[in-house]
Amino acid sequence: MSNIDPIQIFGHIGSPYSRKMVALMRYRQIPYRVTWGDPREALQSLGVAVPKPALLPVLLLPGDDEQPHPQPEALCDSTPLIRRLEHLYSDRSVLPQDPALAFIDYLLEDYADEWVTKFMFHYRWHFAADAGHAGNLLPLGYSVSLPDAMLQQMKTMLSERQIGRLGVVGSSEQTAPVIEASYRRFLQVMDAHLASQPYMLGSRPGAGDFALYGQLTQLVSVDPTPRHIALELAPRVVAWTSLMEDQSGLDLAGAQWNDPADLPPTLRPLLNEIGRTYVPAQLANEAALRAGQNTWECEIDGQRWAQSAFPYQAKCLGWLREEFTQLAKADQQRVLGVLDGTGCEALLDGFV
Repeated sequence: MSNIDPIQIFGHIGSPYSRKMVALMRYRQIPYRVTWGDPREALQSLGVAVPKPALLPVLLLPGDDEQPHPQPEALCDSTPLIRRLEHLYSDRSVLPQDPALAFIDYLLEDYADEWVTKFMFHYRWHFAADAGHAGNLLPLGYSVSLPDAMLQQMKTMLSERQIGRLGVVGSSEQTAPVIEASYRRFLQVMDAHLASQPYMLGSRPGAGDFALYGQLTQLVSVDPTPRHIALELAPRVVAWTSLMEDQSGLDLAGAQWNDPADLPPTLRPLLNEIGRTYVPAQLANEAALRAGQNTWECEIDGQRWAQSAFPYQAKCLGWLREEFTQLAKADQQRVLGVLDGTGCEALLDGFV
């Protein structure tokens, strides 16, 4: 598409998914306007239905062109939004053309959105110092001119709500050692990978890069404890996060995706980390929901993990498998060849 009004984005600087989508829009050179704040009042004034739940970011996209007066749609799930934008705009795609590599990119994106976000939420709200920092900063993301009394009120309300959700995300005294060890390994394997190439799957960024970037904006740029760890263990990751904020000027002449048959060896430790943590969590969550259970337990990284069952993550697993089953058989075998021995192949058992 071209010569259309900019796409309206409603988001928050403290929302990793907002930062994911804004950076992606910059890279793809898609015209946009961003409003840092709650979208509900603006959408209601436009007569546009508010998404349920109204999670950030919300993008206001053009409606069906086949209708005489197409009504804009407000949508808020970053992964399908990225695919919707690919249909609207063809330039500077973030989806690899090779089907097998596109699936690996999808896996990286879901890992970032559904597991790396556990790092972000845990470090932000588990430790008192980080929670106090976030409680002060996040309300100011709506307005830097908040009166002190209102800032304190919002800090108390936001902190109580988010700290109360730690168990939903899976952060607890029991799981803290698993989360923190996984964060450190993730930083180290990503840092080593960035020493060999500038993006996860080649010399141009994919959707997985922007998903990882979104979570890292908070981990290495906002919250004190994970930032200190990242500066110590992974300076390339810290620098990469700053660079990813605006890739609008990246020259794609000569930029290449990796060949799935010849991936850099530094990618495999990241896939191993995904198989070690994200995979058992996704499978246990799915099994609990199928059994009608509200909580689940399993062993992750040699330790017991327990948390509330999360229907949305089961949907994410279903969507990942749909991506796989839509591949040609030859491409499925190429994917399995990449994933073999990492633990990630367990997500696809019975779907070949």
